[in-house]
Amino acid sequence: MVFFDTNIFVYAVSAAEEDQEKQRIARAMLANEEFALSHQVVQEFINTCLNKLRLGQSREAIAETAELLLAYPCLGSSHGQIRHAFALQERYKISYWDAAVLAAAIELGCSILYTEDLNHSQTYDSIQVINPFV
Repeated sequence: MVFFDTNIFVYAVSAAEEDQEKQRIARAMLANEEFALSHQVVQEFINTCLNKLRLGQSREAIAETAELLLAYPCLGSSHGQIRHAFALQERYKISYWDAAVLAAAIELGCSILYTEDLNHSQTYDSIQVINPFV
């Protein structure tokens, strides 16, 4: 199983002309991969879509997509995950929020994290990061 970061879902729904190639890639990934995510990712998706009008998403569409996302394996925060993210942040000198995504992916047993927010092809603990848009 793989873990998708927020940007995969944002590009999948984006109506922005400049995102069309990324949208095509994101939609193909969603159709062809068994994936997991975290509550943090769903929350970031909602926040991004609410604040970036260029994405062309209505409140109703955002809510509908969030409901669909919550149907997939979706990890909430736990004390252990928060502590793990804090340790990963220090170890790799990355943002806490990126570390929280990594910690969730590790806890869910994922082997790959698809994101454009971390170093492409770097391995963080047991997770290989792939930026599908490079």
